[in-house]
Amino acid sequence: MRKSAKAFVALSAAAMLALSACGGKNVTSSGSAEKSGKQVEVKGVDYTKAKYEDLKDGGTLTLPLVELSPQQNPFHQDGSGYTTDVWYLYNPQVALFDDKGEWYANPAYLTNVKAEEKDGNTVVTFDINEKAKWNDGTDIDWTVFRDTWTINSGKEPDKYPAGGTDGYDQIKSVEQGANADQAVVTFDGIYAWWQGLFNMWANPHLVDADVYANGYLKTLHPEWGAGPYKVKEVDFNQGVVSFEPNEKWWGDKAKLDTITYRQMETKAAINAFKNGEIDYVSAATKETYAAVKEMKDIKIYTAMIPNNSLLMLNSESEALKDVKVREAIMGGIDRAQISKIRFDGIPYTEELPGSFLLFGSQPGYEDNFAKSVKFDAEGAKKLLDEAGWKAGEDGIREKDGKKLSLVYPVIGDAEVSKSIAKALQQMMKQIGVDFQIKERPSNEFSQVYTKKEFDAFMMSFRSSDPFGVAYFDQIYASDSGLNLSGTGTPEFDQKIAELKKVADPKEQIAAANKLEVEAFKLHGIMPVFNGPDVRAAKDGLANLGAMGFAKKPWEHIGWVK
Repeated sequence: MRKSAKAFVALSAAAMLALSACGGKNVTSSGSAEKSGKQVEVKGVDYTKAKYEDLKDGGTLTLPLVELSPQQNPFHQDGSGYTTDVWYLYNPQVALFDDKGEWYANPAYLTNVKAEEKDGNTVVTFDINEKAKWNDGTDIDWTVFRDTWTINSGKEPDKYPAGGTDGYDQIKSVEQGANADQAVVTFDGIYAWWQGLFNMWANPHLVDADVYANGYLKTLHPEWGAGPYKVKEVDFNQGVVSFEPNEKWWGDKAKLDTITYRQMETKAAINAFKNGEIDYVSAATKETYAAVKEMKDIKIYTAMIPNNSLLMLNSESEALKDVKVREAIMGGIDRAQISKIRFDGIPYTEELPGSFLLFGSQPGYEDNFAKSVKFDAEGAKKLLDEAGWKAGEDGIREKDGKKLSLVYPVIGDAEVSKSIAKALQQMMKQIGVDFQIKERPSNEFSQVYTKKEFDAFMMSFRSSDPFGVAYFDQIYASDSGLNLSGTGTPEFDQKIAELKKVADPKEQIAAANKLEVEAFKLHGIMPVFNGPDVRAAKDGLANLGAMGFAKKPWEHIGWVK
């Protein structure tokens, strides 16, 4: 479940940078932030740290949310990153990541995890905390691994349209171990990235195909949750969901009396933070950073963010079916200019990103996009000429009596999103493309995303772990629910399948870099920028800030004494 889709407005509200390498070393990115007039390296994480015993008992926490997504099953391909945000507040956080980006099992759910090689296969044994139960009283046992594998394996795509099958499709078996509280997962061969799997658990009800598809549509299931908090109330019309301590929880007692997510546009969120109505907000754009930087009794945190902002071209659109046209569109975009607009007014710069597999600071990263696409407006015009699109009297190209016109939705009201849209519009005009900007509210992101109501669309991929190469399939496979470009072929899918069989992690990364160059030549997805995570929080909020890959258990987040 490493990659999840978010609207570009979330980037504008929560822009992101590179990561701590998975080897445990806190590596900074190629980006930098400015402090007191000097460029300084961006931290891997930045937040107020506090021990559990140093947190107050009680208090409330109110957070903004771009969208209370209609599909609240995070395993479903229509689920988004916002689905996952809500899910984790009342469901198991099975895996956690420390400040160096290192994975560790949450002891509330797993008491021991052992990985070993047996007969040429990776075998991982999970010991489940015997106290773990779903809120309806059902034991959490080894079958949670079986069920999670079932819905993510990709073996029954019509029954379970999964958001990602990477890794799960390489599992040979999931069996009971020494007792019902032990699960043994055996892979077909060596699998290096097993720590990216089973970090979310599927309640047994999700194996029912109807529940999987429809059971979480505009509804939550508190009785199927299992965590320190439970659902207090939810209103999909108002875009509000709140949580309260779960009396059935067996771990450390939840510190907060209430946690609330409120769906808000960017401007509304900043105003609400300034008025004291919410406690934590993204400030990663010129306008939002300026609005909070002089405020008192707050702290501003800046760190890396594991996020790719990207431009997606819909190859199913009539005008974009021709790969030459898509190549021309990408060749006509000056990413450096877009980056300047994005980071104007905030203390940050970065190199242009070149991969969706790894971030610039990670070992093995290569700029694969630069090997496939160059900014060349004149070359873009020639490609359009070759594709039969000739400039009309108004400069817009035509073919068979139709103008070359693309619809570009802008999600939310962030000024930086609108500025980037206008810059893209001007770049497209220079090569003869009519670029129609359509403003859509934030709560329509899922509609635009799932129904592909665009020709070109800026969105983001949020990475939940550092094992990027493991998710090549999720990004580029022709049948992936995350690959909204619709590019890819059965032949390329077979190459991805062969890539997964490479056992050595370094060799797999090298092979993946070569294959990504091919993927970029399909001209469906363009990396545009990563960016820093800049967060403003009320003074005293602990263990929540600019978190990078770090993931704290929700019961350890609260207000210091």
